[in-house]
Amino acid sequence: MPTFEVMMSTLCNKIFQDVINDYHLHNNIDHPIANPYSGNTIEHLLYLKCWIDTVQWHMEDVVRNPEINPVEGLQWKRRIDHSNQERTDVVEYIDSYFLEKFAGVKPVENAKINSESPAWVVDRLSILALKVYHMKEETLRSSADPLHIEACTVKLNILLNQRTDLSTSLDELIADIESGQKFMKVYKQMKMYNDPSLNPVLYQAK
Repeated sequence: MPTFEVMMSTLCNKIFQDVINDYHLHNNIDHPIANPYSGNTIEHLLYLKCWIDTVQWHMEDVVRNPEINPVEGLQWKRRIDHSNQERTDVVEYIDSYFLEKFAGVKPVENAKINSESPAWVVDRLSILALKVYHMKEETLRSSADPLHIEACTVKLNILLNQRTDLSTSLDELIADIESGQKFMKVYKQMKMYNDPSLNPVLYQAK
């Protein structure tokens, strides 16, 4: 079993819920983050990761307003692009944490590689936490009709079941890496559209 004081999924889900609650105290995209954890801890990275996701969730809502001014919409799109890059960077920082933590583990013969790294499972858990929060809000919306509430309740139960399954998968993956049954191999995302030397629209404009 993992050597963490608590299972990683338990830690993730608690911090993600704290982040979402903290954000909605002000419900303001531009409200500054107040990360309560030290900068050299996995908890700090988890809090930062979910804060970025939560802010971006609400930016995505804003930009989908059909009445939005096109110029304003483009400004929001660029903010979302920047947020996506930050999100990817933090995922890679989280994977670096796991790589360092398990650096001394020698994989057993015929050890297998997982299709995604632990940090990308963490990423999915963070997004799921947001889906659960906002779907639950829909089940409690007094202005919604009963059919809407019923449909959202069904969806909420599916999301909760999905979170349980994904949490189990994360903990099992970490246990397998720690025991040497699986090994980590991280590929940088190498996003091209934000790089002026790789995006032809950007470098041809020069």
